[in-house]
Amino acid sequence: MSMNMKRLALCCCAWCVAAGLYAQDGDPVVMRINGKDVTRSEFEYNFNKNNGDNVVDKKTVDEYVDLFVNYKLKVEAALDARYDTLSSFKREFRTYRDQQIRPYFTSPALEERELRLYYDRMKASIGPDGLVHVAHILIRVPQKAEAGVQAKAKARIDSVYQVLVQGADFAAVARQCSDDKGSAARGGDLGGWITRGQTLKEFEDVAFALKENELSKPFETPLGYHVVLLKGKKQVEPYEELKPQLQRFLESRGLKDRIATMVIDSLSKSSDGQLTPEQVVDRKTEELCAKDSDLKYLIQEYHDGLLLYEVSTREVWDKAARDTAGLEAYFKDHKSKYKWDSPRYKGVVYHCKDKDLVKQVRKLLKSVDEEEWVDTLRATFNRDSVKQIRAEKNLFRKGDNAFVDHLVFKVKQEPKPLKDYPYAAVHGKKLKKPKAWTDVRGEVVSDYQTECEADFVRRLRDRYKVEIYKEVLNTVNKHGGRSE
Repeated sequence: MSMNMKRLALCCCAWCVAAGLYAQDGDPVVMRINGKDVTRSEFEYNFNKNNGDNVVDKKTVDEYVDLFVNYKLKVEAALDARYDTLSSFKREFRTYRDQQIRPYFTSPALEERELRLYYDRMKASIGPDGLVHVAHILIRVPQKAEAGVQAKAKARIDSVYQVLVQGADFAAVARQCSDDKGSAARGGDLGGWITRGQTLKEFEDVAFALKENELSKPFETPLGYHVVLLKGKKQVEPYEELKPQLQRFLESRGLKDRIATMVIDSLSKSSDGQLTPEQVVDRKTEELCAKDSDLKYLIQEYHDGLLLYEVSTREVWDKAARDTAGLEAYFKDHKSKYKWDSPRYKGVVYHCKDKDLVKQVRKLLKSVDEEEWVDTLRATFNRDSVKQIRAEKNLFRKGDNAFVDHLVFKVKQEPKPLKDYPYAAVHGKKLKKPKAWTDVRGEVVSDYQTECEADFVRRLRDRYKVEIYKEVLNTVNKHGGRSE
């Protein structure tokens, strides 16, 4: 082959590779992981979201690449393990996804219609009598009360009425005399506007017949005797005046979600059985994501984030936390990194009803494995209803327990004995540094999980092919669509 032919072949090859780096919409491919393209816009979405103004440890594009690749590799592992087919995953993903998509099924017009329907129903239920604001004084009469009790109550309400007619302050008399203690504390006020159907019919018939600021004569209901003061009367306010209040009320009760459900169900029914409500949302998601890349990547973020959590939990976190042999070996190899700033007491502090029990407990604990101390004590000394001892096992530091402080760390102040358990003692060892991985369980588990995760990523790097297109990576946030 001539030199010119070689150059032509190389040029054609380079052009073909470059052409392959662009998606159909002109969005260049910044990397390919396990044969799947990652476009520049997707990488930019993730990079910019994780390097915003509120992020302390910001990364450069080059620094972020490894983190992003590791993230994508874990998602690939989760997909290969079919974690996306788990019912728990599907349920949780749809919950997140639907929070973003369902609002698109609502509209201001649909909300307006629901508000007006609610207003019309409310106005119809209130009726032509409108609303009243009343205060009352009640002299309670028990059901089936004897004639003498009834007469005494009638005399009391008549007396109250006469006092009011003579000019006494209604609120003051209500606070002093009314048997309805709830409203009495408010000067007899029932606490707002009421409509027909909210109280007893006998009470409403009197209240709605009064004029504003008019006092009723004493009357009887199944509760007893009343005197009512009409403090105000009105018709329902016009819709436009009530609209903000109605909107807040209905939105607090899921107005938008209810509308979305109605629209989704309607679309499902109109499809003649072709689409379930779930499939209606699926189609809407596809339609919206095709138009809005940020929404598309947000939905993908939910999807991949849940997969990341699933694979990390199953393949790293839980597995490492259960690997006692691995934890023990890790601690043995890294003992020097686990230190305490002060000694600990690894043992049990126990409180006994009887002085003789102290020696019995100590003797028993010497013959029992450390992990079984508390269960053995309970089984031996607290078998019946009378508990002979109380015990607490822990890795104590100074300040954790007053009895350990006094008996082990030699704090001079002696704590007050526990009630019914006057004799306190300890059993265990004072440690200057951790002796077993369980002495620093939290730190060891966390560090071992980190090591296991790094190993997991190394295996994924070997398992899946990763291609980074540096020439496209260099244009991140440096093209016409975005700026740094």
